Amino acid sequence: MKARASPAGADHPLQPAGYRPRIAEGLLDDALEAVPMVLVEGAKGCGKTWLALSRARTKMMLAEDPDALWAAQTLPHESLSSGPRPLLVDEWQRAPHVWDTARGLSDVDHGTGKFLFTGSYARADAVTRHSGAGRLMRVQLRPMSLLETGDSTGEVSLSALMDGQSCSALGERPSAVRLAELICRGGWPRHPHLSTAACQRLLVAYLDETARVDLNVETGSAHNPEKVGRLLRALARNVANVASQALLGRETGADGAKLNHQTVSRYLDALTRLFVLEDLAAWSPHMRSASPARQSPKRHMVDPSLAVAALGVGPERLAGDPRALGSMFESLAVRDLRVYGDAIDMSVFHHRDGDGGEIDAVIEARDGRWMAVEVKLGANPAMIDDSAHRLRTVVQRIDTSQRGDPVRLVILTAFGTVAHDRSDGVSVVPISLLGP
Repeated sequence: MKARASPAGADHPLQPAGYRPRIAEGLLDDALEAVPMVLVEGAKGCGKTWLALSRARTKMMLAEDPDALWAAQTLPHESLSSGPRPLLVDEWQRAPHVWDTARGLSDVDHGTGKFLFTGSYARADAVTRHSGAGRLMRVQLRPMSLLETGDSTGEVSLSALMDGQSCSALGERPSAVRLAELICRGGWPRHPHLSTAACQRLLVAYLDETARVDLNVETGSAHNPEKVGRLLRALARNVANVASQALLGRETGADGAKLNHQTVSRYLDALTRLFVLEDLAAWSPHMRSASPARQSPKRHMVDPSLAVAALGVGPERLAGDPRALGSMFESLAVRDLRVYGDAIDMSVFHHRDGDGGEIDAVIEARDGRWMAVEVKLGANPAMIDDSAHRLRTVVQRIDTSQRGDPVRLVILTAFGTVAHDRSDGVSVVPISLLGP
């Protein structure tokens, strides 16, 4: 069976009904203009296929169309040679040799935007890494940000903040329960029209499938799902914190025999390759302090809803625990900052110095400009004053002789209603007003 061509003349003929626009569309368009092969990757259920369909003009759905899978396995050259471009090969790992076929066709015809591949497993990374050089760009899709789900106005631009523009906007204050509901629901495209309880049931099933099936597929060997579940709960308890593998191993002993170092390391690696775990790397400036900088990453799942599901708590219970709510909100903020940062070619890190100072998020542009972000639940004046003081103190200890001074200091709040620039140079931005 050949790939099915889409109707001629339509701008986006395969875009599904009900498709929600994604910020990553710009990244995908840029990639399609630059190289012949584009790989859209990310966690299961984050919307990779629908994003790819919004740009494809021909499709081969290997997971849902047995005929397309048979054609890809037995007649890959013929299957990939027909129809308008780009051609989407969805879940391409089910017929991995299509990758080499696409590479060969790209070598013959040096045009761009020929093939779109999607996949949630990274086990075939060695294939794409070695045979895609010069032909391939990757676009990582994360779960939706608050802007994409309609829960942020986007009036305050991350790019504008980096450019030093003034910050002024008004918003509405969510309740603690509403914030907890947003965290529990997550940024999954299927969830906005479901109840929070239904979303949480789906997420519990998601983690169960990850532990029972996906880890085995990713690693090629059998794993004990109960042990994987204990590690997921340990990770959830340490979201937005620096937690060593040794600490995670000890914490798995809270509800069973603790996992050894080798097992923890193996599971963490597999969960990262499945795009379930996405740690936040440390930023490494030169410091005035004689104490060495702490270089450990902060633990984050790709969406805080997975952490809440692993812990088995609902929005009311989460809202009633300010410490837990604060950690999960920080993880939600990191998710959104990553989505917005990707769109404007900026990277997100965290920073801790040897004196115990911390910056929750460092946003760094490719040209070296950077800004420091403190993530804060509360927004009353005393809390903001204290956060601003601590943020300025940490930044003052950074050796900026090579980095340059930060272009912005930002306090990103959950419950704020007004985005504004303080007299001390610190900008206060409610997350419900933030966008790229």
